This record gives sequence, C-alpha cells and structure tokens, in this order.
Amino acid sequence: MEEEHSYEIRAPLISKDEKDEPAAAASSASKSEVNEEQDEEPEENSPVKQVALTVPTTDDPTLPVLTFRMWVLGALSCILLSFLNQFFWYRTEPLTITAISAQIAVVPLGQLMAAKITNRVFFKGSRWEFTLNPGPFNVKEHVLITIFANSGAGTVYAIHVVTVVKVFYKKHITFFVSFLVVITTQVLGFGWAGIFRRYLVEPAAMWWPANLVQVSLFRALHEREERPKGGLTRTQFFLIAFMCSFAYYVFPGYLFEMLTSLSWICWIFPKSVLAQQLGSGLYGLGIAAVGLDWSTISAYLGSPLASPWFATANVAAGFVFVMYILTPICYWLDVYKAKTFPIFSDDLFTSTGQEYNISSIIDSNFHLDLAAYEREGPLYLSTFFAMTYGVGFAALTATVVHVALFHGREIWQQSKSSFQENTMDIHTKLMRKYKQVPEWWFVIILIANIALTIFACQYYNDQLQLPWWGVLLACGIAIFFTLPIGIITAITNQTPGLNIITEYVIGYIYPGYPVANMCFKVYGYISMTQAITFLQDFKLGHYMKIPPRTMFMAQVVGTFIAGIVYLGTAWWLMETIPDICEDSSSVWTCPSDTVFYDASVIWGLIGPRRIFGDLGTYEAVNWFFLAGAVAPILVWFAAKAFPQQEWIRLINMPVLIGATGNMPPATAVNYTTWIIAGFLSGFVVYRYRPDWWRRHNYVLSGALDAGLAFMGVLLYFCLGLEDISLSWWGNDLDGCPVAYCPTAKGVVVDGCPVVY
Repeated sequence: MEEEHSYEIRAPLISKDEKDEPAAAASSASKSEVNEEQDEEPEENSPVKQVALTVPTTDDPTLPVLTFRMWVLGALSCILLSFLNQFFWYRTEPLTITAISAQIAVVPLGQLMAAKITNRVFFKGSRWEFTLNPGPFNVKEHVLITIFANSGAGTVYAIHVVTVVKVFYKKHITFFVSFLVVITTQVLGFGWAGIFRRYLVEPAAMWWPANLVQVSLFRALHEREERPKGGLTRTQFFLIAFMCSFAYYVFPGYLFEMLTSLSWICWIFPKSVLAQQLGSGLYGLGIAAVGLDWSTISAYLGSPLASPWFATANVAAGFVFVMYILTPICYWLDVYKAKTFPIFSDDLFTSTGQEYNISSIIDSNFHLDLAAYEREGPLYLSTFFAMTYGVGFAALTATVVHVALFHGREIWQQSKSSFQENTMDIHTKLMRKYKQVPEWWFVIILIANIALTIFACQYYNDQLQLPWWGVLLACGIAIFFTLPIGIITAITNQTPGLNIITEYVIGYIYPGYPVANMCFKVYGYISMTQAITFLQDFKLGHYMKIPPRTMFMAQVVGTFIAGIVYLGTAWWLMETIPDICEDSSSVWTCPSDTVFYDASVIWGLIGPRRIFGDLGTYEAVNWFFLAGAVAPILVWFAAKAFPQQEWIRLINMPVLIGATGNMPPATAVNYTTWIIAGFLSGFVVYRYRPDWWRRHNYVLSGALDAGLAFMGVLLYFCLGLEDISLSWWGNDLDGCPVAYCPTAKGVVVDGCPVVY
C-alpha cells in the first residue's frame, strides 16, 4: 500500500512569480491570504506516492498553448516518428523510437524559434489578432508537441493486415481500402475513450505510471533548479545519462551485437540441443541469459523503470510459471507431440515437424480448401506457442473477474457520485478551471466512424471479407473490455490484450476467411488499445494542466497524420524492397507481421474449431478460460481471510497470468533482463534510496530511451543504408545454433542432429 508522503512538491512549471510565491509566503507573516490558503490545504497532493513525488501541484493558466511553433514542431515530430517507427518495424530487430526522443529534440528548436521568429502582432485589435511568437518556449507547448509525437510513437496495428494480405497471402488490396482500415481503426477508440474519462482519468487512483517518465522529463527540461551540494541537477543528470546511452548503443547496435543476448550456457555446450533449449535467450527458455542492451530490456514491455514494483513482481511470477514450470513440463512429457517441434517457436508445423505449407490449403477464392487441408493433415504448434494461447484465454477471464471483485464497488460509487468536489484530488480540481470536452463530441466521432467502417466492409467486401454485423460485434467487445483493461493499465502499466478473444469469436462464427478474422481483430482489439492510448494522453495532459479541448484537437490531428505516414511508409517499403518479410537472410524479416500471419492462419483460415475445438488437437487448452476466472476469486478470498496481509491484495492475476502475452515475438531474454532492471529500480532503489529515485528514476528512463533511439537512427543512416556490417563471432546473435531443434526420435530438420 502507498505510504503517506512527508512533504509537498510545489515546484512550478515555468513562472518565476509562482516559484517565488511559496517562499515569500513562508517568510512573511503579513501575507495573510496566502497563509490562509496554506493553512486550509497545507499538504494537499495526490494520494499515490509516486505521483506526489513527481507531478507538480501548481498551474499557470496564462501560458499560451496553441502557438505557431507548437503546430510546426508537433506535426514535424509526428511525421518523423511515424516514418522511422514503421521503417524500422519490418526489421529483424525492430527499433521503436519513443516520443521521449522528440520530447528532447524539440526543446532547442522551440527555443530557437522563440528567439528568431518575429513577435509582430497581426490584425492587431481585431478578433483575428495573432502572433507567431507569443514569448518564451513554454512547458505547455512542449507537452502538446509531445502529444503529437505520441501519435507517431506507437505502431499502427492495421498495417499488419495490409502487410499480411499483400506480402504473405499475395492478394489484392488497394491503397484506398488500406487507408480506410487504418484511419477507422485508429479513430474508433476515441469514442469510448471520451465516455470512460470519468473513470480512468479524473480519479487519483488511476495514476498511469508510464506518464510519470514524461512528467519528470518536462520538469527537468523546464524548471529552474539549483544544483544540490555534491550532486547533479536533473538536467545535468539527463545529459550525462543520455550521452552514455548514445555512446554505448554502438556496441549492441553494431560492434558487438551478441550483447543483445549473452546466452553463456550455449557457449559451454555448443552441440547440446538440451543445453541450448535451456540457455538460449532468443530461441529457448533463457536460463541465465542476460541482455546488456536497453533495446532488449524495453522493446516489448516498455521501460522497467516506469513499472511499479508490485506489477513487476506479478510479471516475474507469471513469466517464471509459464516459462520455467508449465512449458518444460508439457515439453518433456511430450504433450501434443511437443518434442517433434522446437520448444520455443512461432512457426506452424506438420505432424512430422516440418513447416506447414499454408499456400497449399488456400483456394482461388481466398478461402480454406478443406480437401487440401485433409491431405496436408492437422496443423501443430510449438509447446510454448500453444501455452501462450492458453494463458491468453486465462488472462481474459481473469481481467473481467478481477476488476469486478476488486474495483466493482469503486466503479459503482464513481458512477453514482459523478465525482463530487470532495472526491477529487488536487490535479482534478486544478483542471476544473478549463472548458471540458463535451461528451457528445466523442459520441459523434464514434457514430460517424462506425458508419464509415460498415460502409468500407460492405462496399469493399471482396478485399476485407468482414460483414457489417462483424463490425458491430467487434465494437461491442471493445467497449465492454475498455474499462476493465483500462483500470489494469492505469494501475500496473501492463495492458492485457484482446487479440486472442477477438480471433476466437470471429473464427468460430465466420471460419475460413483470414482477412475477415484480421479485420475483426483489429476493430475489436486495437480500437480498445487506441482508447487506452488516448486515455493515457488525457492523463498526461491532466497532470500537466493542458486545456482538454486543446488536447482533443492535438490528438485528433496527430492520429490522422500518423495514420497517413505509417501507411505511406509501409506501402513504399513493400513496393520497393524485394522479398520483404520472406528472405530470412535479409534484415527485413518482419517478425511481428509473421506472428500476425500465423494467427490469421490459425484463427481465420483454418479456424479455432479445427485447432482448439472438437475437431482440433488442442481442445483441452480451453480449460484455461475457467482457470483464469477462478484465480482472482482465490486471491479475493485470501485477501478477505487475511486482511492484515496487505501484500495479498497486490497479487494482480490479469497481469500475472497474462505476463507472457508479448511472447512471441518477445523472447525470454527480453523478460529476464526487464525483470532484473525493474527489481533494481522499483524495489531496491525506491526503498533504500528514495531521494535518488524521486529525482532521477524517470529522468534516467527517458535518457536511456533517447540515447538508444538517436544512435540507432545514426547507425542505420551511416552504415545500414550502405550495407556496411561486421562479420565475427561477437555479432552472432545468441550463439545457440541448435536451440530450435526438435528432440523426438527420427525427426529430420535441416541443421539439426537426428535422435535415434
């Protein structure tokens, strides 16, 4: 449980007058009005300690926000991040450039524009009066630019649909239809994000840990701070950490790529399949594997420095259970012929351990050819891949039950009270001075977007395959799960996914249509994820006191810009790079798109009934649904039976069970190193060096992200474009050549020893 803090952060955002006010009030008893205010609420702050230590409780509503430089730098940041993230997404080791990179880069540009652009007032005295330069570059402009950048910082999930159809299935889809799918999926979640603001943004308990990284960085870049004796200011600390991260990434990024995964057990046993299955960080269980690379640590789970310790512990427990208990037991007991396949793989196999020839079971109408499927035989999965789907089933039911048991009362009370003044924290009170975004704005966006989506799916059914009722069903699923999954994310920084249940539902109802399955998953899953993203940005604006209507405008414009640039970049790459996603010897192997394609085959083309149903091999995996529903009930009863044991309530079954939801494409070394870093930050430093954690933890996270991103881009444009590489043992990723080999007797796979 959160401890009460012993002091209040009164640091201002930028105003010198505000900075001097608390000190002056404390030193002058004659300033009675200020003292009276301080007597009324001397220590008012967020009840969440991390927020109280990080987020300022002051605001300057006079700061200009919608400025010329905000629009220029915001749009530029969004375009560049969208282009670079999509460009690197198809690569074997994808590099994600976060909004933190833009957050840092725009500071000198904003200050330069403030110094050089004319401050002339145009149309002075009229209602159209404006100026290109309203004064110094301020923190609220900076926040809004970062909101723009956030739109381009994450992947556009619908691009997977376009890539799989064009590249893997080699079927026709036009740019216009692709654009409709991208824009509608990106904007759809905006509707219910507005509806759920009162539950997921305004309450103090919904604190969104990831936002604290950016808040800390804003304060480091804008606040005037005195250097502590014998220490560093946050700005100085950031610059040192940034330069170290920038310089260091040249090793894992180019000179010594094995630092991505140091699987030393493989070096000791270079020919042992068993040892390499255990020790490989990329193709096995990752026992004792370590990645000395920030991209390895933060690639799939985000920054471990932003994760609260209880959430990190839940992820660690779930990972250990699935990776080191469940998977090995199933593999070495040969459950579902497990030894015939690799222990860790996202490929699809025949019963003899060979890769499944998917193209042979598709007819001319882009539908499952049942006769061909009977000839080829049933499809098999690796042990870990099958278990991943099982824990996905369990995480879904666990999310619903956990939220109902542990947060049901709060949701009901919030619905009834509609957030009366006495239920609001200081940040919500400060935001009340600004005009709120009317809920009907979001409703109009929602209705218009659903109508456009239905039109696209009906009119272009030959390309999208999804009927109109599928759109409505997908929206219903997304709306139902946005609140429970939003609560989990806002508290733990971990987001359980809906991808599996959406695939499962449409696969049973409408089997044999892979594009329809992918579209249903995108509309049902990503619209929910987009809603969570919008809500997280709302909370960032809430912490930094950005006018809500201004936030709304930036999010809508940024989303449209990002969608266009992402699709244009992907289309250009698919048209210009030969054998993209198919040539395993190139850097363009598209790992995430490969997983997406495999899922479309499992759930869409073949259908869950022939894999997880009464006609399939993995029918027993459905029991995970029940296990997931029961697990939170056990925790709830334990919390009631032992109320003095507060740690029991910190067991978050949706996070624990769904810990391995990013695997594959995430690997064991991504998790082991993330857990170690999260333990050091969230437990060791937070508990034993709280002052250092308060000043530097989130700033360090931002510096590591930014240094990695800038060096990654530099390496690619200086060396990657010229195809300049180093070939030596230190650049042999993982160094575990037989980790992917089967161990069943008589199975023949190229490059693997045959067991007799």
